[in-house]
This record gives sequence, structure tokens and C-alpha cells, in this order.
Amino acid sequence: MADFLFNRCKGRVAELYNRVDLNDPANAVLVVAAWLSTATDATLKDLDTHADLESDVNTAEATNSGYVRKVLTDADIAAFAPDDTNDWVLITIPDQTWTAVAASPGAWSDLSICYDSDSTTGADSAIVPMTWHDFIVTPNGGDITADVGVNGFFKAS
Repeated sequence: MADFLFNRCKGRVAELYNRVDLNDPANAVLVVAAWLSTATDATLKDLDTHADLESDVNTAEATNSGYVRKVLTDADIAAFAPDDTNDWVLITIPDQTWTAVAASPGAWSDLSICYDSDSTTGADSAIVPMTWHDFIVTPNGGDITADVGVNGFFKAS
């Protein structure tokens, strides 16, 4: 479950996830990124784009050999339905695995799940961070799996 929601996306995570699932717009995707960060949650949640995260002096996206951002399209995710029994909407994504991740430049601290309305532009300034998750991992040349699990990455209640 998310440590926090970025201020820009409060109330919007389910909507943006649904847009990717419905392929509307056609090139909308979710982006999963790993980070090395010592910034406070209070600082990070005020940032509006992936580019803003990258420009934070205490935050850097992972650059280890074997790491690449994960891009999830409508084919990678499942439609969600409200849980009327528990009065919530739970949103999940498949577990994400990075293969043979080199130890350098260091340990990962967090994952972000973001929304990109047009994956063809390649602009980090267009990627909207939605949720931030503690993900403390020390790469050692092996595989790294982010286990999203049945608790999902976001719950609206």
C-alpha cells in the first residue's frame, strides 16, 4: 500500500488507472520507477512530475545495470470494480521484476507508480507521480521483485 499520495493525484489514482485500462487516450501507461532518496515525504509529495522528482537534490532514479522503468499498458492491468462489501476500491498491478540488477550505484529506497497520458513523447515532465512506496532493497547482481500483492498499490475508501 502507498506510503503517501502526491498532492496532485489525491482523488485521481483510480481515474488515471482506469484511463490506462480503457486505453483512453491510446498511449496512456502506468510507469513504475525505483528511487534512491533521502528526501522527506513532506518534500516529495509537493512535486508534480517525474522530472520534478529527478531534480530534487536528495532524490535520484535508479541507474543500476539491469534496471529500467517498467511501463504498464492496458494489456498489463485488469479492470477494477468497487468492493461494495468493504466500501472501497482496491487497485493492484502485477508484481514487477528486474533481472540481474548490479550493486552499483547503491541501495534503492522507494518505488513510484506514475501516470503518463502519452508514452510516445518520452517527456519526464509529462509523467505524473501518483503513489510513493517504501522499497528498501540492496541490489547484488540478482533479480529484484516488487511484490505488490493482494493489498494493491492504492485503496480508496
